[in-house]
Amino acid sequence: MKCTYSKKPVHKHELDIGIFYFHKNFVISEINEGVILTYENASELIKLGKTHYGDKTPFVYIANRINSYSFEPTNHFKTNEQFPNVKGYAVVSYNSIGSKIAELERSFLKIPTRTFYKLDDAIKWVDKLVISD
Repeated sequence: MKCTYSKKPVHKHELDIGIFYFHKNFVISEINEGVILTYENASELIKLGKTHYGDKTPFVYIANRINSYSFEPTNHFKTNEQFPNVKGYAVVSYNSIGSKIAELERSFLKIPTRTFYKLDDAIKWVDKLVISD
């Protein structure tokens, strides 16, 4: 299920690792099938995040897991340091294995984290975490 949010993103970026939809207070990631996501190959994404949100604009990261890929959950520690303004982390999972992996990820995050089965529900959750202008 691709991104179906009715409002267009502020910016859409297609990188080697996936597609990223940057909105005012959240970003939706759709990592490509088979990618081994590392802190190093996510460096361009991190730069884009800094460009869009800086250190002050509050935002939520939504991982829309439409594809199967792998990553090291301890990388969350590094990205948390880069983004003191991230207010939450949502995983949209489409199967039970993905949901169990998302549950494991919670132990590596010190921010509110939730698993959803619909992208629209994750987007609604953003409003509970971030007060928009």
